[in-house]
Amino acid sequence: MENKKTAVIIGAGPAGLTAAYELLTKTDIHPVILEESGEIGGISRTVVYKGNRMDIGGHRFFTKDDRVDELWRHIMPVQGAPSFDDALLGREKPLAPGGPDPEKTDRVMLVRTRVSRIYFLKKFFAYPISLSWQTIRNMGFWRTLKAGCGYMWSAVFKKKETNLRNFYINRFGKPLYEMFFEDYTEKVWGVDPKNISAEWGAQRVKGLSLFKAVWAKISAPFRKKDPKKVETSLIEQYVYPKKGPGQLWEALADEVRSLGGEIIMNARVDDVRSENGRIVSVRAGGKEYSGDYFISSMPVKDLCDSMHGVPEEVLAVTHELPYRDFITVGLLCDKLKIRNTTKMKTLGDIVPDCWIYVQERDVRLGRLQIFNNWSPYMVADPEHTVWMGLEYFCTEGDDLWNMPDDEFIGFAKREAAHIGVVDEADIKDAVRVKVRKAYPSYFGTYERFSVAREWLQSFVNLYCVGRNGQHRYNNMDHSMLSAMVAVDSIRTGKDRLACWDVNTEKEYHEKK
Repeated sequence: MENKKTAVIIGAGPAGLTAAYELLTKTDIHPVILEESGEIGGISRTVVYKGNRMDIGGHRFFTKDDRVDELWRHIMPVQGAPSFDDALLGREKPLAPGGPDPEKTDRVMLVRTRVSRIYFLKKFFAYPISLSWQTIRNMGFWRTLKAGCGYMWSAVFKKKETNLRNFYINRFGKPLYEMFFEDYTEKVWGVDPKNISAEWGAQRVKGLSLFKAVWAKISAPFRKKDPKKVETSLIEQYVYPKKGPGQLWEALADEVRSLGGEIIMNARVDDVRSENGRIVSVRAGGKEYSGDYFISSMPVKDLCDSMHGVPEEVLAVTHELPYRDFITVGLLCDKLKIRNTTKMKTLGDIVPDCWIYVQERDVRLGRLQIFNNWSPYMVADPEHTVWMGLEYFCTEGDDLWNMPDDEFIGFAKREAAHIGVVDEADIKDAVRVKVRKAYPSYFGTYERFSVAREWLQSFVNLYCVGRNGQHRYNNMDHSMLSAMVAVDSIRTGKDRLACWDVNTEKEYHEKK
């Protein structure tokens, strides 16, 4: 151990754990992970409440990167026999030859069907929105006519994409933007979409448009399916850990430990020391940790606050970097009020959705998850109860964040009942979970983020990875890929800044 180099890794989320695993399997560098909380997985952890499991924010395991996919499947192989609900309902899924049986083992990925819809006017619309017959029927003749004309106008008269509002209008037209994007986007970010950078749309919606959404539906029966050529928002299946995303990260943490890595819990980094353009040590939990390399997935704001000699222009940016925080209310229900009008078979004949995007303007509820549909093993009694997550976007310190738990749970119950999702009398139990800095935001001082980024890049042994480490609204696979690329740079001594280029799948794969 004395002759080994050490990498200090801040954060035991997807990026930090991936970095440690890559170091252990591809180098002789000893990783030490410092995790501020007592839990593994960051915002990708699984919360357990009375035998029911909550996926905070919802995490589909889908990627276009082979390295990420191989790591997932190495840690948790794909099922080789039907899951409890598929067997009971006679649903067929592509099974992995020789794969584990989810009825006999826990360390297994399930193959799940993606169903996400929009709930608006107390009706379901396809997500992403497309002018299907169902959409036309739900919107009515005049709304549909207006939407069609608006889309044609936007196809000819493009707006300059100086903000997220224009980004969406160019792809869907103004009427559809106002119906299905404007209010929901403001719920998520807390500001008018015209004040948000169009970069967020490029990061999350990528190449999607109304035309592509419609064409995907029309052409589906006639084309050979290649997951790597499908827009992420249009995928039909994904894999998912039997007991939620946190199960995979806990398994990866066990792997890191078994390979000799260290994971120190409840160790919040509050001091970062540097000399001559290199990080030399960090302090966490009253103890100092020295290292040769430092990999940080902590929020950029907190990282810079922990450093010494930070230029005023950098602090002016990082102190005001915006984040959105997150609250989930888990509701355990006897049944739902909304009915399953699809042809999809589900336990208890509940709606088949994993996620429901709530566009109703008279509630603050943003999204709704039905954990039964993510995995039946997330629910203690999936045949007789429905376990939901009501998702709210907020800012730490605002009225939602500061509301006491019992008041907030009552508020959430009333909203769910108001929009016709459930009767309050059918709710058996509830719990509230709060998450800080869940979503790095693309407004405010973010437009000057390059100032902070360039200063952090000046430290030759510092690698910023992950969603908060780069202040990018990354998916899990992008966060993991940024860590993999950072370790590649450490291992080869080349492309030190390449981890910052893992912005979008398209951009990174074009560079590859």
